[in-house]
Amino acid sequence: MMRTIRLVTLAVVLLTSSLAAAPVPTDKISTEQLLSRLSSAIDNLKTLRCTVRAKERVEGKYVTAQSSLKLTSSPLRVYLRNQKGIEALWVTGQNSGDAWVYPNSFPYVTLNLDPNGTLMRRDQHHSLLDAGFGSISDIIRGSTQRQDHAFERSFRYTGDTLVAGRPCHVLLSNFPQFRYVSYTPAKAETLTQIANKFGCGEFRIVERNGLSYEKPVSAGKTIQVPNGYGRRTTVCVDQKLMLPLVVEVLDDKGLFERFEFSNIIANQPIAAEEFAKGYKGYKL
Repeated sequence: MMRTIRLVTLAVVLLTSSLAAAPVPTDKISTEQLLSRLSSAIDNLKTLRCTVRAKERVEGKYVTAQSSLKLTSSPLRVYLRNQKGIEALWVTGQNSGDAWVYPNSFPYVTLNLDPNGTLMRRDQHHSLLDAGFGSISDIIRGSTQRQDHAFERSFRYTGDTLVAGRPCHVLLSNFPQFRYVSYTPAKAETLTQIANKFGCGEFRIVERNGLSYEKPVSAGKTIQVPNGYGRRTTVCVDQKLMLPLVVEVLDDKGLFERFEFSNIIANQPIAAEEFAKGYKGYKL
């Protein structure tokens, strides 16, 4: 009996020692690795087809849209069609820099519009030229013109999740110091220049100060500008594609924007004729 007890005790000790000595898994990705791989995947994106669902706060109300998108990065060519049948096409070096837009409403004619102008950017936060993942790359990396990169440095890898059944890494930025600050340009500056200095995007500068996208901010004019992109920003990164599937941004008023990407086909050839006005099925 005593021998049996001793053998059992010895077995337990050996098992406990084995567990304690077992190596800790080292395959977890670090924040730096995740940011690097995400940035690299976006930078190396040559072509993209996907579906984008957007929810954006505009003048205190939420605007939702679902769009089919295809683009090439070099040269930049973008085609978008939303659930309302509105189409937009922009091609580098064509149409005097304007986009072709079919509004799918009276008078049912194709318009030539500045992709960065107020009319085309109405009810949306971003320009057609930022379609895909360009604006997301700007958010996580920031502009070289920024003096304070505290927002970008706040991103941390916080674990994994599933998005529509696909395993994703989660990047989270907590930036409680988010607020609007006063800014007075010493010389006239465009909204893009100011947004790059603060890493905040152009939309909230326009909305907060009653400005238009086309006009620069004159020297000596004091405006209110966000000191970062958001108070809490979540990016769910597909573990296989290393591209975002979800981007959600909260600011001082709550949800600012949320984008969901699905049906992603990356770096597969897209025929040049798919970026032509007369392509089959287009109403442009």
